[in-house]
Amino acid sequence: MTVYVTDTELLSQVLRPYKANCCYLRSAEVTAENGRVSAVCEFSIDESCYIDDTGHLNAVEVNISYNQMMYYVVAKSVKEGLLAEFSSWTLEDYWRHQLPDILIARFGGSFRRPINARAFSGEFEFLAVDRRSPGGGAPLIIADTSYRYWDAAGGRCDGEVKLAFVNAFDEAAVGAS
Repeated sequence: MTVYVTDTELLSQVLRPYKANCCYLRSAEVTAENGRVSAVCEFSIDESCYIDDTGHLNAVEVNISYNQMMYYVVAKSVKEGLLAEFSSWTLEDYWRHQLPDILIARFGGSFRRPINARAFSGEFEFLAVDRRSPGGGAPLIIADTSYRYWDAAGGRCDGEVKLAFVNAFDEAAVGAS
């Protein structure tokens, strides 16, 4: 098992597209073991970026937190060569793909107990990552992932997300490897 502590420079770059009041991810420890990649993260939402304080983590912030966690884990996986499906990518390829080509195909979640948005933890895991060419179309990467959030008071939320990485094998990315 290999553990990667928070790469603060990489985290800063991953969060660059977000508005300052919407950078929730504070740290991320990525673990790679037997081809599986996961992360345990710390979050803090001082003030919601879109609504008055609800008093708990809400669905929109769950999704934003998921995105930040996932973007960081993918970037770290590319940087460290942790997943074979991204072996042709450089970090430059990742930055080019981050916003336009990483799509949430399906997002599901269950709220078990309210979570304090001011301080909570999260976990992200790649369950399966595959290269596909659906219907003979352009190849893409499909990833099944899971997430879980919790806080010190027993708050809990979890779910699964299917990602589609489109244009993952365009000529610029393949030519760069």
